[in-house]
Amino acid sequence: MLKIFKAIALSSTFLFLFNFNSFSQAKPAFWDDIQAIKQYDRIYAPPKDPILFIGSSSIRLWVDFTKTFKDYPVLNRGIGGAVTADVDRYLEDIVFPYHPKQLIIYVGENDLINATSGDEVFASFKKLYTDIRAKLPIVPIVYLAIKASPSRVQYLSKGIKANQLVQQFLKGEKNTVFLDIYKPMFDKKGEMQPKLFKEDMLHMNATGYAIWNKLLMPYLKK
Repeated sequence: MLKIFKAIALSSTFLFLFNFNSFSQAKPAFWDDIQAIKQYDRIYAPPKDPILFIGSSSIRLWVDFTKTFKDYPVLNRGIGGAVTADVDRYLEDIVFPYHPKQLIIYVGENDLINATSGDEVFASFKKLYTDIRAKLPIVPIVYLAIKASPSRVQYLSKGIKANQLVQQFLKGEKNTVFLDIYKPMFDKKGEMQPKLFKEDMLHMNATGYAIWNKLLMPYLKK
């Protein structure tokens, strides 16, 4: 009988550990990041009705973000490494609870790596946009075009196509702006400028962000 009891106990322990590990492995990408954001919000109250910046690392790593936009109620909720579907997955966590008065979006560049085409990147954006509009039908949205990064030159054609499709789509939508930061980041010869990027030739330095700041500022809501 003791052996049977030990066997049952061992089996139960194994089953618990298996289920725990399965849960851990089943967590979606960036789940831990989202929990960290929620914990941060419990300690430091976010601004009321903010201008909310969402997207990937170009949002998260925005140089001098608070200083640059000190005259605006801004909130940065970028997720480094995120693709469009990741941002879409967490709308209930990092968008809707804040009741933003404006959304600034930069996402899609990471999608280029695995997407078969620019059309696929656009399709992901359209789903994200549709899901946002389902709960925020009139909130102004500024979409920053996918930039050209020297380290990802092989994906350039997909990025160009995605930008074209997003721009065309947003022309038919109210309270939206397609902000072209793509062309202004090239030099007068139409070539990429490594001086705008950090050593990884993917993430921008302060000089690169200065271009974005100048272009974006006129569209921010007071």
